Amino acid sequence: MSNAPLTIETLRQFTPLDGLKRENIAALAKKTEVRQLAPGELLFEAGDAEKRTYYLLSGRLELCDEEGNTEIVAAGSGAARKPLAPMLPRRYTAKAVEASEYISIDTDLLDVMLTWDQTGQYEVSELTMSEAPRADDWMSQLLHTKAFHRIPPSNLQAIFMRMQRMNCKPGEVIIKQGDEGDYFYAIISGRCSVTRETPLNKDGIKLAELGPGDTFGEEALIADSRRNATVTMLTEGVVMRLGKQDFQTLMKEPLLQRVDYAEAKRIVAAGGQWLDVRLPSEFEAYHEADAINIPLYFIRLKISQLDPEKTYVVCCDTGRRSAAAAFILNERGFDTRVLQGGLNMSGLPEQP
Repeated sequence: MSNAPLTIETLRQFTPLDGLKRENIAALAKKTEVRQLAPGELLFEAGDAEKRTYYLLSGRLELCDEEGNTEIVAAGSGAARKPLAPMLPRRYTAKAVEASEYISIDTDLLDVMLTWDQTGQYEVSELTMSEAPRADDWMSQLLHTKAFHRIPPSNLQAIFMRMQRMNCKPGEVIIKQGDEGDYFYAIISGRCSVTRETPLNKDGIKLAELGPGDTFGEEALIADSRRNATVTMLTEGVVMRLGKQDFQTLMKEPLLQRVDYAEAKRIVAAGGQWLDVRLPSEFEAYHEADAINIPLYFIRLKISQLDPEKTYVVCCDTGRRSAAAAFILNERGFDTRVLQGGLNMSGLPEQP
């Protein structure tokens, strides 16, 4: 990475960055990387789908499509003012003709900045809170969280405006098992322990350990139930929280895709997988053929057993627990569908 500071003037050489308000482009500059390419080194290949926006700062790049057609882009040219091969998946392979420098920007962050500018309602500076990290720092941290990747930029704008910051100390209980669900949480710094009390273990069984970029608290909000675990800070840290109503409106629905029973059967027949998140005793009473059973409260602990390349149709009796489980999986990049109405509405017979 180049040691030279990236200035607002440098970013204004490129489109559509030249249209951003000064406050927003200054915030973007702090999250923009300048990197170097050696002659012959690849910047990206055809088929790449990483959400990065690239601009050529110095040198020359060769763009080659799958049919072998080539184009040379030189820094300072009209073509270099625009993002390099912005369509995803990329249709070109980009290779340095000579020693070159390029700018790499998180595409989701850029999209949010452009949305703020075009709505004309907010600027990054308005989001700064007293004794808080710089607004662009914590927002960028959340944008790297998979939970936020599928949310429309207009919703992200509202979420960031409504989130509240919490300074937390080691041993501080953020949520307690049995309490009413009131907030959704995202960790900015520090680490937390997730434990669940059982009749045989009053001290609680450790279900997971969470760190920066992880989120929690969604199960009770989605299922409209009480907290099923306790989350305690292991270290000093910073946590952002979003109220229940804002979470339901701005985050829950954009992240969940619901299907009826007929569509669910088609997905499974095409290679998908039933994922039943009820208790084992419920599962034994009746379940879909070839379904796997991971109770909701174990979903984080056993997530490594799931295939990130597979589509999961998540089900329970009514749809509440499956919605909570699907949300957790979607946060971590899985592809899920929620069975609308649950198994009680599917006509599936109880098993003897």
